[in-house]
Amino acid sequence: MFNKINIVPRWIIFLIDNAICAFAMLFAHLIRYNLNLGAIDLQILSGNILILTLINSIVFINFRTYAGIIRYTGIQDALRICYAILMTTSVLFFIGLVSTNTGGALNFATVTLIIYGLFSFLFLISYRVIIKYAFAYLRNYKMDRKSVIIYGAGEAGFATKRVLEHDATSNISVVAFIDDDVRKVGKVVDGVKIQHRLDLQNISLSQKIDEIIIAAFNMPPDKKNELVDFCLDHDIKVLNVPPLDKWINGEFSARQLQTIKIENLLEREPIKINNEEIAQQVKGKRVLVTGAAGSIGSEIVRQLLRFQPHTIILCDQAETPLHHLELELQELNPSTACIPYLGDVTNEERMQEMFAMYEPHYVYHAAAYKHVPMMELCPSEAVLTNVMGTKIIADLSVKHHVQRFVMVSTDKAVNPTNVMGASKRLAECYVQSLYHSTANTGDKDKFTKFITTRFGNVLGSNGSVIIRFKEQIEKGGPVTVTHPNITRFFMTIPEACQLVLEAGSMGSGGEIFVFDMGKPVPIVDLAKKMIRLYGYVPGIDIEIKYSGLRPGEKLYEELLMDSENTLPTYHEKIMIAKVRNIQFDAMHQEFTSLIQLAKQRKGTMEMVAKMKKLVPEFISNNSVFEQLDNGNNAEVIAMKIS
Repeated sequence: MFNKINIVPRWIIFLIDNAICAFAMLFAHLIRYNLNLGAIDLQILSGNILILTLINSIVFINFRTYAGIIRYTGIQDALRICYAILMTTSVLFFIGLVSTNTGGALNFATVTLIIYGLFSFLFLISYRVIIKYAFAYLRNYKMDRKSVIIYGAGEAGFATKRVLEHDATSNISVVAFIDDDVRKVGKVVDGVKIQHRLDLQNISLSQKIDEIIIAAFNMPPDKKNELVDFCLDHDIKVLNVPPLDKWINGEFSARQLQTIKIENLLEREPIKINNEEIAQQVKGKRVLVTGAAGSIGSEIVRQLLRFQPHTIILCDQAETPLHHLELELQELNPSTACIPYLGDVTNEERMQEMFAMYEPHYVYHAAAYKHVPMMELCPSEAVLTNVMGTKIIADLSVKHHVQRFVMVSTDKAVNPTNVMGASKRLAECYVQSLYHSTANTGDKDKFTKFITTRFGNVLGSNGSVIIRFKEQIEKGGPVTVTHPNITRFFMTIPEACQLVLEAGSMGSGGEIFVFDMGKPVPIVDLAKKMIRLYGYVPGIDIEIKYSGLRPGEKLYEELLMDSENTLPTYHEKIMIAKVRNIQFDAMHQEFTSLIQLAKQRKGTMEMVAKMKKLVPEFISNNSVFEQLDNGNNAEVIAMKIS
């Protein structure tokens, strides 16, 4: 019923404010004369109130003290009233001063004005606050109220409380603020006590807590996971305050509060990168990003914009995603020219046109096919895009004197068990051998520096398991996991791209940089936590089904080969993998032969056998190509190839 009450017209608030100020002037006169009404000259008082009302009307209109909605009164309204009262009191003081010096009839004693100023402010604020709390009480009368804890007793936490109080649809009671800062513990803010994180369990036991809202932006990931696990165990919903860049004029709406996502729990400590070094290299340069419309490519583009390159060429064969990226970048209105270039990296003629037209200084090669089961079905496409496409871009980079070529690889290239991983390993081998071949012919500083970056799965990327799980949970299940023991490394898209830029800037050429991916995550645990975050019980509300390993899939991923050693760099999260050197001439001949087999699209077994010959550690798993790992079959296929 109270939600349907119309907002009182502003002119009524205007009249009430004037009436209250007139009463405050009368009250000030009474106090000045010790509550003796007979001692007051009513004619002078009437004149003073008339002048006061006239001046107040002008001041209130200018300061718009009547414009706020009473039941949402806040600090801004109080400040407006304070400024208006100060202005009115000052004007009355100068009128009284002039009247006294000129022998006029108007008389505003200083004591009266001081008393008037104090009580008018008190009365104007008091009636607003009374109406505000009366309305809140009546609105929530006999309704079940949700008990909420706000984690973070900072500006974001206090803003969250104001947002919840002003939201007509939320029927909540803020029970406590929680904060790790012992200096804040025990203090009371807006009637709510600040308590320490260690007191959370006692609070949840003594009161039924419905929700915890995280309003701390710098909360360490391990503490966030610990808090969420506690909430899930106690059937408490966890919400997140939107990041500051989503706020409008220092505020946000209750609708922006979102259930915490699994991505938030898999985040790690923020990475510190050498921005100055990257900016020094990239600023004012022409940069080509292949696969620019993909998850990794588009984030590389966004992060490059901070370093103000002259031009970024956005190369991708996917028309619609490339168009969407172009529109996004136009909204950002960067000083950098962002040029979309529709083209496939396997189209050598089209790529030659691009290099000749833009002559890039830097190349970030993120174009690739990445889905393991799909590439098992279409191995020739994996070779054409991941191998031949990389070869075309790398060769053109040398031809057009590109300064740095940074290739995005994968942990699946390590001891590959599938065609996709083997194709990426072959691409790594080619760019490494090409670098050593060109660098050994003269001054290394004058040749293209080829750098490879290798990392695992990225959260929220196209085709990510997390996106798949979300869709399955929202449909009511079941959630499908391939194997109960399968694990994967995870990294956020921004984190991966930061490390790509950092590795690209520090590389001297020929290195494979391996990123610290943290601890591997059991996929079944990931699925269970996601189900619980949606408010369901795994195995009861949402079933988990095991579908079996897909073709070419591993139980676990590796970042380093058995025969490799690593060297540290100045960045603790980036290591250099020491790999065997490969002669370019032999590699070039083998690549030409492999690409010819892929183009024929007939001898699939012969082509994959060729890949196994070039990558001896490539041993298929759960795939039709396992038969090629048999010694006798391998000999027969090898004879056919030769």
